[in-house]
Amino acid sequence: MTDLVQPSQGAIRRPLVDRWTLATAAIAAVIAVPIVVVLSYLAVPTGDIWQHLASTVLPRYVANTVWLMTGVGVGTLVIGAGTAWLVTLHRFPGRDLFQWLLLLPMAVPGYIIAYTYGGLMDFAGPVQSGLRAYFGWSRRDYWFPEIRSLGGAITVMTLVLYPYVYLLARAAFTEQSVCVLEASRTLGAGPWRRFLRVGLPLARPAIAAGVALALMETLNDLGTVQHFAVDTFTTGIFRTWLGLGELAAAAQLAAILLLFVIALLLFERWSRGDARYHQTSGRYRQLPSLRLRGIRAGLTVVACSLPVLLGFLVPVGVLVWWAIRSEALGFDARFLQLTLHSVSLGALAAVLAVVLSLILAYGARLRPTPVVRGFVRLASIGYAVPGAVIAVGVMLPFAAIDRTIDAWARASFGVSTGLILSGTVVAVTFAYLVRFLAISFNAAEASLAKVGRSMDDAGRVLGRRPLEILATIHLPLLRPSLLAAALLVFVDVIKELPATLILRPFNFDTLAIYAYDLARDERLAEVAAPALAILAAGLGPVILLARSIGRSRPGHSA
Repeated sequence: MTDLVQPSQGAIRRPLVDRWTLATAAIAAVIAVPIVVVLSYLAVPTGDIWQHLASTVLPRYVANTVWLMTGVGVGTLVIGAGTAWLVTLHRFPGRDLFQWLLLLPMAVPGYIIAYTYGGLMDFAGPVQSGLRAYFGWSRRDYWFPEIRSLGGAITVMTLVLYPYVYLLARAAFTEQSVCVLEASRTLGAGPWRRFLRVGLPLARPAIAAGVALALMETLNDLGTVQHFAVDTFTTGIFRTWLGLGELAAAAQLAAILLLFVIALLLFERWSRGDARYHQTSGRYRQLPSLRLRGIRAGLTVVACSLPVLLGFLVPVGVLVWWAIRSEALGFDARFLQLTLHSVSLGALAAVLAVVLSLILAYGARLRPTPVVRGFVRLASIGYAVPGAVIAVGVMLPFAAIDRTIDAWARASFGVSTGLILSGTVVAVTFAYLVRFLAISFNAAEASLAKVGRSMDDAGRVLGRRPLEILATIHLPLLRPSLLAAALLVFVDVIKELPATLILRPFNFDTLAIYAYDLARDERLAEVAAPALAILAAGLGPVILLARSIGRSRPGHSA
């Protein structure tokens, strides 16, 4: 006989689908539209243009993209993980200073550092000109590495992107248990073996995530590879769309680039297999640090100084020198207008991203079901997608909607509506949301997780609805994290180039586009003003990150 348990009449039945679930699903569906649109174009016939691309430039796009990812991946892994291990578990002169100095290259966009090194290392640049003047050489008397090449692009992008690996690796090293490290030491493992056999495997998930982020930014880059004349999928998308006028073929190139990203994410998950990475002890004390002296200390200082010198100090010094030498610094009415455009787009995208991410995070908190979590992850996948791919995925449906509305207006009222979505601030802002929503969502989700469920229960007992609980209880507690998330989105929007270049309104340039146009015209000295403004904006998040790393270790006292 089967016992049937009947719910009491006073029990509260929550509906399977409520407004928060619907809101979460709606946001995720809208955010996923550009990705779905791009992938759908894999089945669209493009005639002879695709065969022409496949037989001429596509193999070069594939080869350059693969080599670029390989070089940047290896470079960021070695520099990021190596410097993180040195500053976390060793004592040497300047260690406390290097802990945050090593993050500074993150504030410099890749295309800015490419412009500075291009002007510095070219044949007519000060380095080669100085060598020829000092030694009396002519062009054929010496060999000098070509900066505008695939190797130059790999070097420059590694200097800019290694902080992604350094940031996550150092946080992982900081959180490791003292007992694990002490056990390896008692077993006779030296510093190098402890790093390879204990520290590195335990930090592997974080390091892999950092390398994946660096590779995603590599795929997103346009300014560096174009300035260094390296053909990749991103440059191919622009050339096919804007040069040949073949939107469908450009969409298919974007779809292949998106498959690169998906394959990268799947490979990282597959490489983990069934392995699990756990600490074997819950004891967290002050991490032991090995004091370095003599030649070891000197080599460590050099190893930590070179990334900061080449990735931040040299580019900033070149920009400042250009600004000093330039007769017109560029701080005129046009510069102020460009700054206003960049700031307004960044502020609008930051506010919308924080609002949408808060809805997603709170919806997942109220309904922690697999379906809702799936919608939330779908909405936050955009950060892994290059800006050029998102721009294509936004332009295609927005242009179709504009054509439909315009045809209806002409037939009904005899008037043309023009561009309502595509080619307006709406399109470029939407692309920013697709790309950077994950940043604000991760901050909102992490902050909500720190608020005990008892506060929600207390609010319900007092008769408050979920929206009232969010406004009166959670928002005051989340305000610092949400402000930091808004700042990160704001700065990323100011630095974003590919999506802005495709989707910006007519006669609506930003600081990033202005610097790009000047560098394309080889007016490198005039790049100083917009580049320094972008760099100054990027320093804020870097300072916040530097301050937060030291507090990430369990047991740290604020």
